[in-house]
Amino acid sequence: MDRKGWCISVGKSRGNGRTGSGSGQSVWLRQSPAPRQEPPLTRGRITEAAIALLDEEGMERLTMRHLAERLGIGATTLYWHVDTKDDVVDLATDAIFAEAPLPDGHAENWQENVVALLSGCRTMLLRHPWSAALPLRQRPSIGPNFLTWLEFLQATLSRAGFKAQQTQASCWLLYNHVLGSAASQSNLQWSVDHRAAAQEELRRQQDQYPTLVEYEYMLDEGWEENFHLGVKLVLDGLEAQLPANG
Repeated sequence: MDRKGWCISVGKSRGNGRTGSGSGQSVWLRQSPAPRQEPPLTRGRITEAAIALLDEEGMERLTMRHLAERLGIGATTLYWHVDTKDDVVDLATDAIFAEAPLPDGHAENWQENVVALLSGCRTMLLRHPWSAALPLRQRPSIGPNFLTWLEFLQATLSRAGFKAQQTQASCWLLYNHVLGSAASQSNLQWSVDHRAAAQEELRRQQDQYPTLVEYEYMLDEGWEENFHLGVKLVLDGLEAQLPANG
C-alpha cells in the first residue's frame, strides 16, 4: 500500500476506539496490533474498504460501524486494528498519495519538477473527491506515502537554492494551491443555468461589482487553466526570490 512499507513505532498505545479524539496521537505513531486468527483482517484490507466507501459515499458516511459492515465484521474486531475514525482517514489519505506519481529523476529546470508533481497530485485528489475535506483535519498527515511526496517537493525547492524558511513557506504555498484547486472543483457543482442566473444578478449590480461583471466571474469554469496559470504565477514569483536573481 505504501512506497516504503515504513512505519514509526514508539510502543503500544492501544485504545478501545471509544475515547480517542480527532487531535490524538496519529495512527502512524502507534505499533500495529498483533494479528488475530479470525477473521483474517489487516490494515491493508481496512484501508482499501475505507477508500471504496469514501469514493462512493463521501466523508459524511464514513463511520466505524458502516465500515465494519462493509468489511463483513463486527465493530469490535475493527477497533482491534484501528482506534478511531481519524485513524481510518489517516490510512486512506496516505494510501491515495501512493497514486500521486513522482517525476522521474530531477529535471534541470526545478519548475518542471514542481509542475509535474503538483499536476499529478491534483489529478489524484480529483479522483477521490472526499479528499477536499483534508485541509479541515485537526492533525497533519505523516504517513510514508505523503512524506515521500512532500520530501520530493522540499528537496526540489532546496536544490533550486531556497533557504530553509523559504523552502518551508514555498512548500506550503504550493501545497495549499493544489489542495484548494482540487477542493473547489470537487465541491462547486453549480449547473450552467445557476451560473448564468448568478452572473445576470451581478450585471444588475454592475455599479457595485464592475470588475466581476467585466471578467464574468460566475461563468468561469476553467479549473485546469486556472490551476496551471496559478502555479506559473507562484513559481515565477518564487524564482525572483532566489539569490542568483536577487
